[in-house]
Amino acid sequence: MKQSFATISISTHGQALYEFTARVRDFMRESQIANGLITCFVRHTSASLLIQENADPDVLRDLADFMNRLVSRDERLYHHTTEGPDDMPSHIRAMLTQSSLSIPIQDGALLLGRWQGLYLFDHRDAPHDRNIVLHAIGE
Repeated sequence: MKQSFATISISTHGQALYEFTARVRDFMRESQIANGLITCFVRHTSASLLIQENADPDVLRDLADFMNRLVSRDERLYHHTTEGPDDMPSHIRAMLTQSSLSIPIQDGALLLGRWQGLYLFDHRDAPHDRNIVLHAIGE
């Protein structure tokens, strides 16, 4: 059984979804793990990871718009407002989504569906450098 680790960094320009599928595929090629499992883990409490459609950009816009409707940015609703009006809503959005993803690997390929891609969902307004830890295990 082999293991391989890497950390990728994504520079964001604010609240949006950022696809990183190609970078995970590059990591898988370098790891030389043909069959197994890869875990992606985001090391932040105001960002999350998603597997989502990568064919129509309207899907990403609709997801971001939905999240904005779902989680209020009204500062009067929160005690934790130290870092600005987007801080606590970002934590709630991250709680509603996920901080890690697991994707099976077969014959060196991610077993994603035809229209699936891997996305970092940054919930903050300001630019950030986000880190995602990749861990592949298998043979």
